[in-house]
Amino acid sequence: MEKVILICFVAYLAGSVNFAILFFKIAGRADPRSSFSGNAGTTNVYRQAGMPWAALVFALDIGRALAVAALAMHCIQCEWLAWTGFFLILGNSFPCFHGFRGGKGVANYLGYTLLIAPCAALLAAMIWVVAYGVKRTPFIASFFMAATLSVGHTLSCQWALTATTGALATFVLIVFNHRSNIRQYWKERQASETK
Repeated sequence: MEKVILICFVAYLAGSVNFAILFFKIAGRADPRSSFSGNAGTTNVYRQAGMPWAALVFALDIGRALAVAALAMHCIQCEWLAWTGFFLILGNSFPCFHGFRGGKGVANYLGYTLLIAPCAALLAAMIWVVAYGVKRTPFIASFFMAATLSVGHTLSCQWALTATTGALATFVLIVFNHRSNIRQYWKERQASETK
């Protein structure tokens, strides 16, 4: 159990390194949390700085998540991998190095799952594209992606209870991270319905 706790702690610290905030600071740009959705995730970076910056941040998030997944797979049992993913996303969402205000964890969850359940990760990416094509709303597409990734984690560990609860906790955390998007979406829908 000590090893599991240590790996989860390392995952949280790794997730707490926010590449969007760091690179915006290096480039002399404003904090990515200061505009649009107010978070330091890939979508917000794209809105503020364009595709090259967003692609760089996305690639770094994926790479970091792959490294954490490789470490976790080497050190702990399969049933605890979903909880390591949870702590990676928790660090990305509430980073101790950046005032506990970070991203929403979707890219990290994709990268983390890519090594553990690659078929689920590829399916989740395709589902994101389809859902975005239908709804044109990134956070709704992200919910479909996160749900697919969570199912992939539970399947990879044969529905072990520990893995299932960890995957469910991660999905709930990602939904919670999008609470401002959900509120704004419902406000806009209600406003359009009253017109």
